[in-house]
Amino acid sequence: MRKLQGLTAKAFYLYVLAMGFFHLYTALFGTFEAYLQRAIHLTWVLPMAFILYPIGGKKEGQEIADSTIPWYDWALAAASLAPGLYIMMNYTDITYRMAQVDPVTTAQLILGSLLTVLLIEATRRVVGLPLAIIAAFFTAYMYLGHYMPGIMKGLSFSFHEVIEQIYLIDEGIFSIPLGVSATFVMIFLIFGGFLEKSGVGAYFMEFAQAFTGTSPGGPAKIAVVSSALFGSISGAAVANVYGTGTFTIPLMKRIGYPPFFAAAVEAVASTGGQIMPPIMGAGAFIMASFLGVQFKVIMVAAILPAVLYYAAVLLMVHLGALKNNLKGLSPEELPDKKTVIKKLYMMSPIVVLIYLLLSGYTPMLAAVIGILAAWVVSLPEKANRMGPKAILDAIYTGAKNIPVVCIACAAAGLVVGSVSLTGIGFKFVGLVFSVASDAPFMALVMIAMVSLVLGMGLPTTSAYILGAALGVPALAKLGFPPIAAHMFVFYFAIVSNITPPVALAAYAASSIADANPNKTGFQAMKLGILAFIIPFAFSYDQGLLLSSGTTQNLIAIAGGVGSLFAMGHSMLGYTNRIIQQWQRGIFLIAGILCIWPIAWVKLTGIAVTLACSFIWRDKKS
Repeated sequence: MRKLQGLTAKAFYLYVLAMGFFHLYTALFGTFEAYLQRAIHLTWVLPMAFILYPIGGKKEGQEIADSTIPWYDWALAAASLAPGLYIMMNYTDITYRMAQVDPVTTAQLILGSLLTVLLIEATRRVVGLPLAIIAAFFTAYMYLGHYMPGIMKGLSFSFHEVIEQIYLIDEGIFSIPLGVSATFVMIFLIFGGFLEKSGVGAYFMEFAQAFTGTSPGGPAKIAVVSSALFGSISGAAVANVYGTGTFTIPLMKRIGYPPFFAAAVEAVASTGGQIMPPIMGAGAFIMASFLGVQFKVIMVAAILPAVLYYAAVLLMVHLGALKNNLKGLSPEELPDKKTVIKKLYMMSPIVVLIYLLLSGYTPMLAAVIGILAAWVVSLPEKANRMGPKAILDAIYTGAKNIPVVCIACAAAGLVVGSVSLTGIGFKFVGLVFSVASDAPFMALVMIAMVSLVLGMGLPTTSAYILGAALGVPALAKLGFPPIAAHMFVFYFAIVSNITPPVALAAYAASSIADANPNKTGFQAMKLGILAFIIPFAFSYDQGLLLSSGTTQNLIAIAGGVGSLFAMGHSMLGYTNRIIQQWQRGIFLIAGILCIWPIAWVKLTGIAVTLACSFIWRDKKS
């Protein structure tokens, strides 16, 4: 990413501010019609790809000091405005035209083609080459699919039909994923900017340090708690790693954790932020839009699996500390608990946000009120007090981060449009059925693998959209509830961040810890084991998504708690002493039984876990 300087930086600051104010205005007073709102949003963001990101492509975590923007990038930025400006100027004509009936004009063909090419290039620069290749393939498949062999052979569509699908209706580039970026995501990014500038983000770290730092393995617990708090706002695993890991990983190494284990803890904790309500990243908002439900439904469904995930990681960190006799930090090195408690009001923006979302407020309005709450909590302390300059900086900081999400969503729209037009999704459903036959569990395994592979090369949001477009129809046809099918794909798109051979969060953490990346990745998989098992469980047991009856929900909660203890003892090989391999195996089986979708089996698993935990403590066996 270029680091702009001088007049260019000032002009860019005003440009991004104007974009931020536009989205705040539409959040408060109502958005434009969906297609127009999305077109305005993309038109504002797309030039930023060519201004901020050089032709060399994405460089994770790096800024290029040279702020000189070559003439061809200025030309591409200017050209990227044309397709959107055409839509704004001719919006009425476009909305009144009849798809597949009215002809596509020469101007529309040229501008639609231009937008497609520029979007794929912007995707390569901002998001990375894998998504650009996938978007280009699905785009080309619409026009050339009838030349493909065998099962991949598609229908024949004219170039006019392809451009119409991509550019002139809301089923291509301007489909639901871009709509989520144009509404919810932008406002929550600005909300995140206010949390940073108001000191709330720093308070999360102080809170985690004060209440977990002195216990055994304290720095690792700081990593888990702070990443859960921070990650639920940022929604990006690698960003979470760099945001909190630069502090927590050196502390973990200092008290005796091996570098690979310290890196694994941070990778797992940071990855889980994307499944932790209230925000969960862009993918969760897209899921709500796909399902046609209020966002609070997604929040409620996500809460138990997320809590179990983090509780399991905390337990394993604690057991690992006891097993290796690792102490916590001294109180003198940490924030004073009384001081932290006095500043508990700093949590109020998050509390307000959760209350409003659960009360049925729209996510956009809830985020705007959360922004106001973040400004209010900044006022008591002079160091955090947000004046006019800090407010503008917060809007700029949040809005500046939109290109990655916006362009990924727009590129994913090319895939969604292709699936909609060509029916390639039905071919995938047919493939799943032919392989899985009458075994729905095998279908889950196949789609988990597809989601993992997609997530290894793509951002979580893009991987989820592609996985949902291909996998959810197959799962729905097999009888799995829609919300469980979407959550299943969402989970595996996320945990790909800690799944070798391409575990991006683990690799980012290992670079900080100076550890072996693959060793870090495999340790992260062990720590995050529940994230690989729970999705299979909630596909059969809706109680884990808190969407069954009260009794079933309570049994599911009890089973989940039993499972996290059983899995923790199994993965770490420790209760309050080292246990043998066969004992670890029994704990593993008990952990699986605890989340089995039959009540008496769950209760048996819980009983076995309790009995083994009691028997194998302080005794030789």
